[in-house]
Amino acid sequence: MQDARLWSTNPAMQETLTTVNPGAVRSERERLLANRALVRIWLYVVLVVLFALVLVGGATRLTDSGLSITQWKPIHGVIPPLSEAEWQEEFDLYRQIPQYQQVNKGMSLHEFKYIFWWEWAHRLLARGVGFLFAVPLAFFWMTRRVERGLTPKLIGLLALGGLQGAVGWWMVASGLVERTDVSQYRLAIHLTLACAIFAAIMVVARGLAPHSQAPADSRTQGFAGLIVLAVLFQIFLGGLVAGTNAGLTYNTWPLMDGAMIPSDLFVMSPAWVNFFENVKTVQFVHRLGAYALFALALWHMIATRRLLPSTTHARRALVLFHLVLAQAIIGIVTLLMHMPLHWALLHQGFALIVLGFAAAHWRGTKGAYPLPVEIRIAG
Repeated sequence: MQDARLWSTNPAMQETLTTVNPGAVRSERERLLANRALVRIWLYVVLVVLFALVLVGGATRLTDSGLSITQWKPIHGVIPPLSEAEWQEEFDLYRQIPQYQQVNKGMSLHEFKYIFWWEWAHRLLARGVGFLFAVPLAFFWMTRRVERGLTPKLIGLLALGGLQGAVGWWMVASGLVERTDVSQYRLAIHLTLACAIFAAIMVVARGLAPHSQAPADSRTQGFAGLIVLAVLFQIFLGGLVAGTNAGLTYNTWPLMDGAMIPSDLFVMSPAWVNFFENVKTVQFVHRLGAYALFALALWHMIATRRLLPSTTHARRALVLFHLVLAQAIIGIVTLLMHMPLHWALLHQGFALIVLGFAAAHWRGTKGAYPLPVEIRIAG
C-alpha cells in the first residue's frame, strides 16, 4: 500500500482495501484510463464540430442570412427544398417578414437561395452536434464507460445544448414581426451560451486527460478561472457589437471618433440602454474589454512565471498571453478594414481558440479528475 498511515487509521478504507485484489485494481485502473481516453477523444470531436457551428453562425449573421428560414421544424427542417415549388414556398414565407419588405424587397429567388443555405447549414450543424453528443453519450452510459462523477457533467452539457437550440429560435423569432434583424440582446446571449458550452466541454475533456504537473496553488487557479470568465464576457460584448453592426462604424484605432474617450457615449435615456443600443458605446465598451483582458493575461503570465517558474502552468500562461495578443491584433485589423467577412470570421474563430485554451489552462492548474479512492490508494 502507498499510504500505511491512512491504511491503519481509516477503518472504512481498510475494509474496502482488504477485499481488493492488487491485480484486479490494476486491471480496473487500466480500464478506467482507457475509458477516459475514449470519452476524451469523443469530446474533442464534438469541440471541432461545435467550432464549425459557431463559425457558420457568424457567417450567417454577417451575410444577414439568419431570418431566411422563418419556421422552426426540428425534424422536417433537416430536408431542404427539393423542387422549385418548395423553393418558392420558402421564398414566399420570407417575403412576408419585415427584413424582405424593408431591406431586401425585389430580391430574386437565386439571391434568396444564397442566404437560405447559410441558415440551413447552421441549423443542420446544430442538429448534428446534438446527435453527435447524445448518441455516443447513451452508448457510453449503457456500456458503463462513464464513471459516476462524470455522468452529471455530461447530462448537464446535453441539457445546455437543448437550451441553446431553444435560445436560437427565440433569437430568430425576434426578427420576424417588427424588426428587420434579430435582437442584439438575444444574439449576444445565443453566442455566449454556445461559447460557454464550448468552454465547459473543453474543461471536462481536459479533466479526463493525464496531467504531468502537480496542481498549481489556489491563487493561480483562481486567476486562471477569472481569465476564462473575462474571455466569455468579452465574447458577450462582441455579440452586442455584431448585433448592432457597431463594427461598421468608427473604423480607426487607437483613437475612436478622434479621441481616446469619445463623446456622446450616454445620449440615450435611461443611461444603461447605451451599453446595449448606442453603437458608439457598444463598440467603445468592447474595446475597453479587450484592453482589460490583455492586462489580465499579461499579469497572469508574469505572476505565474515568477511563482511557478519552469512549470507547465507557467508555459501555458505564456502561450495564453500570446493568444490574447494575437486576437487583439486580429480585432484591430478587422476594424480598420471595415469588417470584411473573412477577417470577421477569423476574429470570431480565434476568440474560440483563446477561450478553449484558457479553459484548458484553468483545468490544468487544478489537475485531472481524481480516480476512485480504492484505485488511488490500493493501485
